Amino acid sequence: MNNKHIHSYNNGMLLKAMTLPVIIILLAAGCYYDKGELIYPDTADCSKVNATYTAVKAILTTKCNTAGCHNTASAAGSIVLETYDQAKAQAGRIKQRAIVDKTMPPGSPLTASDISLLTCWINSGTPNN
Repeated sequence: MNNKHIHSYNNGMLLKAMTLPVIIILLAAGCYYDKGELIYPDTADCSKVNATYTAVKAILTTKCNTAGCHNTASAAGSIVLETYDQAKAQAGRIKQRAIVDKTMPPGSPLTASDISLLTCWINSGTPNN
């Protein structure tokens, strides 16, 4: 076997040996951060939204803690959204499911106004006002 053939063989083996680690690194890097925030950025102008819990509670009462959903009697997904403490504890999940994924509430989507209100309330630290 001549040196040119050996060199070519070694380069091929090196390429094969490096392919899997590179693929793993690329896949891991792609999962490192939540791309949902890039796809669905917060577009609400919170300086113009009165983001109070009183207003949020109205949305939760009409859209979320209704019969068969997130009330004490039903507790869909083991989540109840009837009180401030319950809503505050689930703020991250509310944001993900109702604002980012837009999978809640099923059958009756939130209005743009509802989304802005929830976004601003959550982004301002879920005040109890």
